[in-house]
Amino acid sequence: MDTQIQFLAELNQLMDKLSFLSRDQLKVALKGYKAAEVHTIEFIGQHPDTNATTIADALYVTRGAVSKMTKRLIDRGLITRYQKPDNQKETYFQLTQQGQTIFATHERLTRQFMQRDMPVFDENPQEVAATLNFLHEYNQFLDQQVEQQK
Repeated sequence: MDTQIQFLAELNQLMDKLSFLSRDQLKVALKGYKAAEVHTIEFIGQHPDTNATTIADALYVTRGAVSKMTKRLIDRGLITRYQKPDNQKETYFQLTQQGQTIFATHERLTRQFMQRDMPVFDENPQEVAATLNFLHEYNQFLDQQVEQQK
C-alpha cells in the first residue's frame, strides 16, 4: 500500500509541476479560453468526424456536459455542427478556422513543453519504457473499473 500511495503522490506532484510550468504560457497564448474549451477543441482537432458520445467517453464527462460545451464553442465560432449525407441522425463536429488557430496554438505549445522535457526521456529510455508499460496496464485496469461504474 505504501508503494501505491507513494506512486500516486509522485504522479500528482508530477502533474502539478507540469501544470505550473505551462500555465503562464498557456494563459497568454490562449487568453479568454477555459481549459475545458481547449481540451474539447483539442479532441475535435485530433479526431475528425467526432460526435458528442465520442467526446463524452474520451473526456469522461456526461453527454449533457458535452452538449453545453459544444453549444458554447459553436456560439464562439470555434466549431461547427454537421450531419453526414448517409447518416442524418448523428451530429458531428469540426473546427472552424478560428478553432483551428486555437488547436494549432495548443499543439505548438505542447511540442515546446515536450522538447523542454526531452533530456529526461532520452537519458532513461528503458525506465521510460517500463513505466509506460505499467501505466498502460494500470490504465486498462481503470478502464474496466470505469465500464463497471457506467
